[in-house]
Amino acid sequence: MAAQSLDRAEIGWSGIDGDRRWAFVREGMERSGFPWLTLRQAPELWQYIPRFVDPAAPETSVTMVRTPSGEDFDVVDPALARELGHGARVIRQKRGIFDAFPLSLITSQTVAGVSSLADAELDVRRFRPNFVVDASDGRSFTEDEWVGRVLRIGGMSMRVDKRDKRCITVNVDPVTSGKNPSVLRAIAEGRESQLGVYASTVSQGLVTVGDGVSIEA
Repeated sequence: MAAQSLDRAEIGWSGIDGDRRWAFVREGMERSGFPWLTLRQAPELWQYIPRFVDPAAPETSVTMVRTPSGEDFDVVDPALARELGHGARVIRQKRGIFDAFPLSLITSQTVAGVSSLADAELDVRRFRPNFVVDASDGRSFTEDEWVGRVLRIGGMSMRVDKRDKRCITVNVDPVTSGKNPSVLRAIAEGRESQLGVYASTVSQGLVTVGDGVSIEA
């Protein structure tokens, strides 16, 4: 569903507190390697806006979802699942439901660089990162060089584990839900299908917008 911009967040062993704790499983896909209902199957999910009733307690708060028509549903309400279709049912996992790693990062320069490759001005939300960093060297794709290093951001640190291999979800515009296949094509041809990086928590702590980023090791 729609991404949420945060001014501050606590980072734990399972990534950002409250991040990707809920998911919808497609009917008949329970035994598959990828049972989730995502933008791949339903681009209109970008128009569903989740929020915490108690933002200060994201791990325990009730989660509400505003639909494109403006209705509000508790995420566990069967009516929401019916509206989403695909025979979907909701589940929750306290450790989070991630494709690969609990954290992801991209630099604003990399977003500009791939926009140039795709010949389109791309919204950073299209790439669904947890962290957007302004690289001091001003170079696009500099985060590739951080793989294997530990970064300190505010009160937490994380190990950059690997480059992020992209799929067709990057083609979906977060504003309109329209698809632009040239985006993934540009990443495939110019970046070996990889953009941004995955990471995992080394030490837990608070991160706020504007915190500095440093390489520890």
